[in-house]
Amino acid sequence: MYSSLEDKVLLSFVQKGRTEAFRELYERYWENLYAHASAMASCEDTAKDIVQELFLELWDKKENLDIQISLKAYLYRIVRNKVLNTYAQHKIHEKYMISLAQYGEVGENRTDYLLRENLVQERIDEEISALPLKMRQIFEMSRNGNKTHKEIAEELNISDKTVKKQVNNALKILKSRLAYVFYYLLLTTLMFLF
Repeated sequence: MYSSLEDKVLLSFVQKGRTEAFRELYERYWENLYAHASAMASCEDTAKDIVQELFLELWDKKENLDIQISLKAYLYRIVRNKVLNTYAQHKIHEKYMISLAQYGEVGENRTDYLLRENLVQERIDEEISALPLKMRQIFEMSRNGNKTHKEIAEELNISDKTVKKQVNNALKILKSRLAYVFYYLLLTTLMFLF
């Protein structure tokens, strides 16, 4: 039924939660997106992970999708961005690990510690800034403004459940994007203690 539909119509069914429409979308684009990711990432496992993550996010955010370009162009752009983000994360992780090894060889260095702390904070701030606007606003009101969900809901004229969901979603996104930063902090702390 869905195989003959144009992308725009197919996407409208996906947004309504039709799993068969999503399956068709997946089958229609998975192979080409994987090839594109493989060519850019030069690692099959990374490419598979990127494409799989793209489709998971697409399904999770189906009701809120607002695609202004063709679906194909949108999907390819997301893959490209994910590959670039993966490279950036790998480079940052690599720099931290090299720096950590050097730190262990040289010993305690307060300036180096402060620099790492600043880099970590900058990375956290970048990821918070990358959150969708409304989610970021709610998250910052909760964390930086120390406001309760109820206070935020009243101020923004939305429900408590919406605030809770936005904060939880922001935390999930930040945890997944910053996992390596927390891993780095744990290693640094353990090395400092021993």
